Amino acid sequence: MDAGLRYDQLQRLGPRAPWRPLLGVLMLGALVFGAQLVLSVLVGVVLFLTGTPLDEVGDELLGDPVTPAFLALVNLGWAVAIPAVWLVGLALHRQRPGWLASVAGRIRWRWLLVCLGLSVLALLLTLGVAALLPVEATEGMEADTGLNPWSSTVRDFVLVVLLLTPLQAAGEEYVFRGYLTQAFGGLFGRWGDRLGAVVAVVVPALLFALAHGLGQDLPVFFDRFAFGLVAGTLVLLTGGLEAGIAMHVLNNFLAFGVALAFGDMTAALNPTGGSWWTILSTLTQSVGYLLLALWGARRMGVLDRTTRSGGGAILEPRQRPV
Repeated sequence: MDAGLRYDQLQRLGPRAPWRPLLGVLMLGALVFGAQLVLSVLVGVVLFLTGTPLDEVGDELLGDPVTPAFLALVNLGWAVAIPAVWLVGLALHRQRPGWLASVAGRIRWRWLLVCLGLSVLALLLTLGVAALLPVEATEGMEADTGLNPWSSTVRDFVLVVLLLTPLQAAGEEYVFRGYLTQAFGGLFGRWGDRLGAVVAVVVPALLFALAHGLGQDLPVFFDRFAFGLVAGTLVLLTGGLEAGIAMHVLNNFLAFGVALAFGDMTAALNPTGGSWWTILSTLTQSVGYLLLALWGARRMGVLDRTTRSGGGAILEPRQRPV
């Protein structure tokens, strides 16, 4: 077996055929959609049984307006994507779940904690730059209307954000920077490692931005696409999902926190308008975090490739008794 594989090349350790990653993308989409549908039904039943009128249950499930129950549904819908990714990896590539986390075959928790700290530094740098720009506040993120009053609804939102948003962020990373990166990297890597690396970063980043809705305008789309490019690049350069998960969690905490404190959660969850000025702050955070994460990885000796031939990465068929 090959040694020294990048993260996007790890599917080479299992059965190799072009149809496997293609089928895997379809299977993953079906599993995530099916799981979200089941969760929607369960949440709807719970809402009805706890006293929500039937005609209001539909509005709750559609997020019009966004409620704590809807935000919990969205977060759980992406959280279940993690076992869905594991299942597809096992079924099609005989890949142990840990090898979807990093080239070490597991989540590197110490590195993840360091990345959380580095993401805070990048955020502080971004806020400093944003304060100097004539940036128009995005819809739902206005901070000039005063502090929102505390209420039971705000309390429920805070609990959902703290408990479930990290799982939602991790779920999106496992899908877009995890399975999709390995699938496209493995598929296009047949025509060259460089081509495989580029496609493994760019295509999932594009799909990630598009997955947030067709109603977003170009500045908002660019912000999400740039995030996907940085997170995808870090996956290849640091050998795992930890850096992307850390940045994703902090971004969502900030967005939801500002919305709860000053704005509106409905507009924050589905922003459609943005200013081109925000590109400067977006680039500051993206490039700043990228450089900080690479510096931290170098200082810690974080590996970007496997150090062995893949032993333990693949589930071997059971031996028949003789």
